Amino acid sequence: MHKYLFTSESVTEGHPDKICDLISDTILDECLIQDKNSRVAIETFASKDLIVVAGQLTSNAQLDVEKIVRDVLKQIGYNNETTGIDYRTCKVIQNITKQSSDIALGVDIGGAGDQGIMFGYACNETQEYMPMAIQLAHKLSYRLMKVRKENIIPYLEPDGKTQVTVEYEDNKVKRIDTILISTQHKEGIHLNDLKKDIKKEVIEKEIHNNLIDENTKILINPTGRFVIGGPLGDTGLTGRKIIVDTYGGYSRHGGGAFSGKDATKVDRAGAYMARCIAKNVVANGLAKKCEIQLAYGIGIREPISIMIDCFNTNKIEESEIINIIRNKYDLTPNGIIEYLHLKEPIYTKTTNYGHFGKTDLPWEQIKSLK
Repeated sequence: MHKYLFTSESVTEGHPDKICDLISDTILDECLIQDKNSRVAIETFASKDLIVVAGQLTSNAQLDVEKIVRDVLKQIGYNNETTGIDYRTCKVIQNITKQSSDIALGVDIGGAGDQGIMFGYACNETQEYMPMAIQLAHKLSYRLMKVRKENIIPYLEPDGKTQVTVEYEDNKVKRIDTILISTQHKEGIHLNDLKKDIKKEVIEKEIHNNLIDENTKILINPTGRFVIGGPLGDTGLTGRKIIVDTYGGYSRHGGGAFSGKDATKVDRAGAYMARCIAKNVVANGLAKKCEIQLAYGIGIREPISIMIDCFNTNKIEESEIINIIRNKYDLTPNGIIEYLHLKEPIYTKTTNYGHFGKTDLPWEQIKSLK
């Protein structure tokens, strides 16, 4: 029997990088609400008592960027100067210019907005067709947010991380080896109370008993204290959680980030389409695992290459699956945007707890490949 461990992590919406992702995606959504043809590439930086928003924007939308920033911080829960950033008093700096006319030359005729490679992945380990470790890590992070905002554990603060290690036997999930949760909390909280509350209200609510055994290690705030967090504890930046956003390291990654980019940027649209294809290959029973790579060149409509790897789990030849993909899907940037309805303001739904595995998103819909 071949045994191995695999670990993935997730972070909460109050993590400094995720603050930045959410601000960038909220600006994108507001642009698309007002102008569906907006071209957006927005980056956000967060530090103690400071938010910087910069990038390129070509749109007819009228934006109050400062209000968007403060509303996002308030929504997350950064409403106290002791956390290092208060939505009411923090400094907001903007430096936004228009998109390069050189890039627009290729995009306006339906070409890709940049060169790049994107990967999509799916497997049959979970009902969401996601790898087990990242899916469980996201559920734990989401639950951390929920118990904080609903005052189930009222002393939690917004920043937090989760990590799940899964043991495999002959490439099948056998058990959970380790659960690690680090969560920011208010001053004066006893570690034993924190551990008891997190185990009862977070772990036991999200992890099935059949995955945990007497040898499963549960680690909660291993340093014993996590009071300083958010932008006070670490700077934040848009696009710095690309593995959290995708498959937790279980699949390859092309390197491009998602948040703050409209769908003409193939880093985002191509990755969503690759996930859509991979998920449908698995859901239609053509393979138990599937990884897709798409490659694009700036200003070029059709993908430069398509690669598929089913890890020897495919029911038919991989070349046949590629033929099905080519016949079924329009993989030009405009074709992807139309198929997945990517001009709609849906992007804040994607920002936290994974861009994949959420059934209400268009690239997660299952359709027949016949």
